[in-house]
Amino acid sequence: MDKLPNFLFIITDQHRADHLSCYGNRIVKTPAIDRLAQAGTRFDHFYVATPICMPNRATLMTGRMPSLHGARQNGIPLSLTATTFVDILRAADYDTALIGKCHLQSISGARPTIGMPDADPERVQPPEHLREADKSWLSHGRYDQELRSTWQNDPSFELALPYYGFNQVQLAVGHGDEVVGHYDRWLNQRKPDADKLRGRKNQLPGNCYVAPQAWRTAIPEELYPSAFVAEQTIKYLENYSRSDRSQPFFLQCSFPDPHHPFTPPGRYWDMYDPEEILLPESFNSGERPIVPHLRRLYQERAAEQANKDGQRTFAVTEREVREATALTYGMISMIDDAIASILGWLKTLRLDNDTVVIFTSDHGDFMGDHQLLLKGALHYRGLVRVPFIWSDPVNESTGELNSGLCGTIDLAPTILHRAGLAAPNGMQGKSLIAAMNGAATGHDSMLIEEHQRRGYMGLANNFRARSLITKQHRLTMYEGVGWGELYDFSSDPHELDNLWNTPSAQPLRQDLTEQLARKMMEMTDTSPLATHHGP
Repeated sequence: MDKLPNFLFIITDQHRADHLSCYGNRIVKTPAIDRLAQAGTRFDHFYVATPICMPNRATLMTGRMPSLHGARQNGIPLSLTATTFVDILRAADYDTALIGKCHLQSISGARPTIGMPDADPERVQPPEHLREADKSWLSHGRYDQELRSTWQNDPSFELALPYYGFNQVQLAVGHGDEVVGHYDRWLNQRKPDADKLRGRKNQLPGNCYVAPQAWRTAIPEELYPSAFVAEQTIKYLENYSRSDRSQPFFLQCSFPDPHHPFTPPGRYWDMYDPEEILLPESFNSGERPIVPHLRRLYQERAAEQANKDGQRTFAVTEREVREATALTYGMISMIDDAIASILGWLKTLRLDNDTVVIFTSDHGDFMGDHQLLLKGALHYRGLVRVPFIWSDPVNESTGELNSGLCGTIDLAPTILHRAGLAAPNGMQGKSLIAAMNGAATGHDSMLIEEHQRRGYMGLANNFRARSLITKQHRLTMYEGVGWGELYDFSSDPHELDNLWNTPSAQPLRQDLTEQLARKMMEMTDTSPLATHHGP
């Protein structure tokens, strides 16, 4: 690899680390991803910066924590003025392309009301362009480019390129069989009446599942969004192979699955039998004590008040979690088959010896942990720990396992380092290039942030949470309440015994609280740099 390396960056959605064979799962079959791990380095303690789509994807792109890049929660887009690592690759003459899910801007056009500030009727409000801390916000460009309505209302709409650094984009907006964007146009070219196949109301017969948001889609396998992502990725590689190959590429292959709604198509629907799905260890073990926000979710289930059709976590039954997990495994196996095809073409086109292949996910899913489903502000490891695999033709070691702490925040500086490019000022992650061959990752702890506009689980609107994760412990503090969480992974790997109020654990709680404060201080902004000496 004398020339600059190509990068094939594969990312899935809501995919926890232990939902892969190479991470110890004995049921789901992922041979293609397993082979990738065998050919490269697998990281065992890789954590998100936040377990929410938009903020963590923005961290991936910028190498900055959500409190710095500003996309603190779903519904706040990443600023079009933000410097992304893809911008830097593009400036170094990389061809940059994104195929599939992006989610750096909102995909729902609903206007927020809950958790928004009320205007003081006795005071004159600032002009609209002066109502945010950054008065240039409204002049950045369009922040409606990923809205479903934008694509549905304008059949000729295209993104303003470059889009966060990407020269080319083939977008898939949404999840399940209800995805729009470029995928919708691709689908309707192949099946003009495709809308008659989409959604719960058009599902195939034979759905006996009670799992929330699960239907047997009538979209065939070859027309499902995962097939679109694979086909367009292969098409990009084929087109590149016909060039003189002098310009390196960064290609992001972004699958919208696995994610609710649970709609794996064709044979993937019943590839896994719910009766054979093992319940998580924490499902029936019992928390000691039950933390207040978890208790609230259990109470909502008992009162039949849980919102099972939304995006936030809720408590589930054994049957619901077995079925949801079986369908999730089907979606993962479909993605694995797609990855096998992509990597096969990479080799056929003789690009494999010049291409670094990366695999990760944007966050996990409770998937039955503590009787919960989906995602929420409880930083259990099933939600915040995701896979990370790096397969590089120049690495001497293969099948390497690195157990050091690292996370999403490290992806941007690592990719730039491998490309021989310096990170911009303000990028907070660490390069993991040395760690690919067994060196330390450079982290003794990881910080996880949470900022929710809508209050739930008994917490107020706009509550915040911060977690410190070390190799042995997790400490989590919540805004506005006097309780928190403290777990010892060595004696309690399933996070059942909350030591927050345990008398013998108070010195440990004090030490970790100080570590959290110092970590938050370490992760404050260093951008911009001074322009002059000063006085």
